[in-house]
Amino acid sequence: MTPDAALAIGSNMNLFWLLMAAAGGVFGTMIGANYAFSFTGVTILLGFGVAAATGSTTVLDYVSFGPAFGPHIAFAGGVAAAAYAAKKGYLKSGGKDINSPLAGLGKPDVLLIGALFGVGGYLFQKLVALVPWFGTHTDSVAFTVVCSGILVRVVFGKTGVFHSITKPEGTTRWLDWQETPGQLLTVSAFAGLFASGIATMLVGYIAPNSANGGVIIANAQAIPFGISALCIFFVAGGLKFPVTHHMTISAGLAAVLFFNATGSGMLAVLVGTCFGVLAGFAGEYFARWTYAHGDTHIDPPAGVIWLMNTLAVSAAALVA
Repeated sequence: MTPDAALAIGSNMNLFWLLMAAAGGVFGTMIGANYAFSFTGVTILLGFGVAAATGSTTVLDYVSFGPAFGPHIAFAGGVAAAAYAAKKGYLKSGGKDINSPLAGLGKPDVLLIGALFGVGGYLFQKLVALVPWFGTHTDSVAFTVVCSGILVRVVFGKTGVFHSITKPEGTTRWLDWQETPGQLLTVSAFAGLFASGIATMLVGYIAPNSANGGVIIANAQAIPFGISALCIFFVAGGLKFPVTHHMTISAGLAAVLFFNATGSGMLAVLVGTCFGVLAGFAGEYFARWTYAHGDTHIDPPAGVIWLMNTLAVSAAALVA
C-alpha cells in the first residue's frame, strides 16, 4: 500500500501529489523562497544516498524535486508570494526580496498565494513533461520556475518582463560580487570543473560497484547541484557566497552524458567545464535581460538550466 495509490490523474499526475504541492508552496512561502531552495539541496544529498542504497528515487522525486521542496513548487510559491506581498504593501523591501520568511508578515492571503503557485507549478511541470521531444530533452522543473516567474511579473509587477541590457549599477544588478567578466570566468570555470569531477567519479567508480548503478548514473549531476543549492543558505543570510547551481548542474550533466558517450573522463570534464562557463555567462546575461530592471524575481539560474539541459542532451546524442 502506498499513500498515493489509486489517485492518478491522467498519465503522469496524482491527486495526492497535487494536494501536497499546495503545502509545499505554502511552506516555501513561510520560510522564504531562497531558504526553500537551500533545503532542496539538503534533501538532494539525502535523497541520493537513499537512491544509491535502495534503488528508490522517492526522496528525490517527491521531496527534492516534487511537492515538498521542488523549486517549481516551494521556491516558485515563495517568489509569487513575495511579489504579491509587495504589491499589497506588506513587504516593504519589495517584490524581489526572496530571502525574507513571509510567515513573519502575519498575512494568510500571502501564504495562500504560495499555495496557488505551488499547485500551478506542479500542474505546469507535468504538462511540460508530456510535450513531445521537448519534455524529455529539457529540465522541466527549471523551465516551470522561469514561466512561473514571468507570470508573477505580469500579474503582480509593474515593469515589463524583458528590458534593454544595461551595465549593472546601483540596484540594477543581480550579483555584484560575481558579475565582472574575469570573476565570472574564474567562478564558472572552476565550478564547472568541480561539478564535472564529482559527477564523473560517481559514474566511473560508484555506479559499476553498486546494485543500483543505473540510479547513480541518472542522478550523478544532482550532487554538485545540491552542494551549490546549499550555498544559497548563506546568500539568503546576506553573505556574498557564489551562486553556481546553474553552472554545476549544467557541467555535471554534460560531463556524465559525454563520459557515457565517449568513455573518456578527461574529455567529459573538459566538456562539462565548458558548459559550466557557458551557463555562468548566460546566467548573467539573463539577469540583465529580465531581472535587473524588474520589480519581481525572474530567476536567472532557472532561465539558463533548462536551455543548457537541452543543449547537453542534444550534443551528447550527436556524439553517441
